Amino acid sequence: MSKTIEIVVTPTGQTQVQTRGFIGSECRAASQFIEQALGERTQEQLTTEFHQQASQQQSNQQRHSTGDQP
Repeated sequence: MSKTIEIVVTPTGQTQVQTRGFIGSECRAASQFIEQALGERTQEQLTTEFHQQASQQQSNQQRHSTGDQP
């Protein structure tokens, strides 16, 4: 899946930044410069993909640190 950042601007001037195709917290790093340019964040909603990927990364890290093979 390709990595994309989508910015939605409503008629009232509110903005929404959506990321797709990023693993875990990688999305936050990728969109940080946009969020800083837009101003203060008022809300954050993490997707299911964010949590699934983060859990998978932690599981993989634990296996490697204990010497288990994937």
